[in-house]
Amino acid sequence: MILWLNPFSGISGDMLLGALLDLGAPLQGVRDAVAATGLAGWELTAEPAPRGALVATRARVTVHDTATERPSAALLEMIARARPAPVAELAARAVRAIAEVEGRLHGVPADEVHLHEIGGVDTVVDTVGVAAALHLLDVQEVHCGPLALGSGTVQTRHGTLPLPAPATAALLAAGGAPVTSTGLAGETVTPTGIALLLAAGARFGPVPQMTVRATGYGAGGRDVPERPNVLQGLLGTGPVWSSDPGDPMVHLESNVDDVTGEVLGHLVERLLEAGAADAWITPIVMKKSRPAHTVHVLADPARAGECERIVLRETGSLGLRRSTVDRLALPRRIATVEVDGHRIRVKTGPWGAKPEHDDVAAAALALGLPLRAVAERALRQVDPGA
Repeated sequence: MILWLNPFSGISGDMLLGALLDLGAPLQGVRDAVAATGLAGWELTAEPAPRGALVATRARVTVHDTATERPSAALLEMIARARPAPVAELAARAVRAIAEVEGRLHGVPADEVHLHEIGGVDTVVDTVGVAAALHLLDVQEVHCGPLALGSGTVQTRHGTLPLPAPATAALLAAGGAPVTSTGLAGETVTPTGIALLLAAGARFGPVPQMTVRATGYGAGGRDVPERPNVLQGLLGTGPVWSSDPGDPMVHLESNVDDVTGEVLGHLVERLLEAGAADAWITPIVMKKSRPAHTVHVLADPARAGECERIVLRETGSLGLRRSTVDRLALPRRIATVEVDGHRIRVKTGPWGAKPEHDDVAAAALALGLPLRAVAERALRQVDPGA
């Protein structure tokens, strides 16, 4: 699924969670993901909330936790327990991004940063909740329009600060996010809101090509004049492939008839380490009926030069062929899960999910389990129904 967000009144963690719930993410599924962290003393509800001329969904987090300040490491420790694993990873990326910019702003290592305004349990619920809602809606791509900023100042533990808040401004710069003005006073874009966008890999721009399947609105915590304080979301499906020519790539070829199998195997590994998108060897018959091989490399134009040097240096070849091709790459994401302490990468695309064989093989050998058993346990962490 493709998600497009229209933050014409701004974005915060609870607005994003409300929009995703309004789009159809199951509330109980989100609660279950948060509950997996082991947190106590919280409640997540979703209720209709009028904002201007619209009725949106208000995601409300109630906590019995009086602490509003915690070190980032404490929040990350809580978040790491969320399940499934991709939910924990996305939420952790968001909190880690905030900790890193706060650390740079205050001259403190990220692991030692004490988060003030976002240091409560509600931040864990917001970040894990949004990550879980994206997972439950099977969102593969996130797109976002320009972020509407408020103006003025905000009171924090560090005193009076300008808007956008310094942490928000740093995250906007890190993500290259386009912004516009609401013309209103007050904070409209929060650090948690922009950090979640970056953690989800949001692309900023116009509505992408898709067929709209659902619309939703997440309510902000207050009414503002002149516009409804809501975050609009469109959820849709796009074509698995289109007439778009795809990414321009460089295809390199070189015929070799005096290179050993050991060197060819090493060559493929070197090319992939150098950033080639793919590298492979095909058997051929050259002149004089001589058995030989063709070395193939697919690379981004920026890495093609280094790949050429590797091919020529490692094989001793005196030349190669170079051509430009278009590559069509279907959307995919890679999550890392753990099976009894062994990290396994799982790639998910339009046709389903598949664990990386090398990771599964290493874990199976260490655990003394069949490959299939380890692969199934890894898949269930990405898709509990697998």
